[in-house]
Amino acid sequence: MTQPDRFAALFERLALHHEGAFVPFVNLCDPTPKLSARVLESLITGGADALELGIPFSDPCADGPVIEASAGRALAAGSTTAKCLALVKGVREKHPDLPISLMLYVNLTVAPGLENFLRAAKAAGADAVLIPDVPIAMRELEPEWDEAARAAGLHLIALAPPNASEALLGKVAKRSTGYVYLLSRVGITGTDRAAGTPSVKEIETLRAAGAAPLLLGFGISRPEHVRAAIKAGASGAIAGSAVTKLIEANLGDPKRMEEALTAFTAEMKAATRA
Repeated sequence: MTQPDRFAALFERLALHHEGAFVPFVNLCDPTPKLSARVLESLITGGADALELGIPFSDPCADGPVIEASAGRALAAGSTTAKCLALVKGVREKHPDLPISLMLYVNLTVAPGLENFLRAAKAAGADAVLIPDVPIAMRELEPEWDEAARAAGLHLIALAPPNASEALLGKVAKRSTGYVYLLSRVGITGTDRAAGTPSVKEIETLRAAGAAPLLLGFGISRPEHVRAAIKAGASGAIAGSAVTKLIEANLGDPKRMEEALTAFTAEMKAATRA
């Protein structure tokens, strides 16, 4: 990449301080585009090391009911890809060094054209893109996904499922730059089931294959989940449903929403230093 690699710089800095990363996920434009900007600033104020931001879609396949409801709120409030990228641009202007990853479904890249979307995402300030319904097998058959991401200067993140074969983990390590999204368990997102702990063998296999730093996600909702992830060998953790629940619980009181998001992020970030 011709521009500074924000994710690489982040993980290098955290390693020097013996810390892990805490990365909150929220859907952009939830509950409204205007309030979404305040949500993002609250997470950053709380100490988020990076942001993973969803572009709402009407038929998500990997999201549980909490994040699905969040996407529904955002869409009802007028969310569009353009409005979401405008929010990303606003964050980038205020926080030039903060790593930002976008999570979206393949339909949202097909509508404008893959190359067009990736260029727009990069121009807005994104560093990485995660498309859950474009698995490694699809990327192998259709190398244009990786080629387009490289041309745009973006990391294309891959998911590492639990109990994956050594061969699949090797492919994930080869194709996921920036970071690897390490799934704590099978299924969809949500806090109704606790996070699992990846096997030592899985982490060792990924690292031996030269994988990017590993961020554990799905079911991460408490500081002990963050500590367990780092103890198991992950470089940090991603929490989405737990963060989104705080938005949902405070829809009628934006100020309280901001305070709750900042406090939760600070608590989870503190666990990365334990």
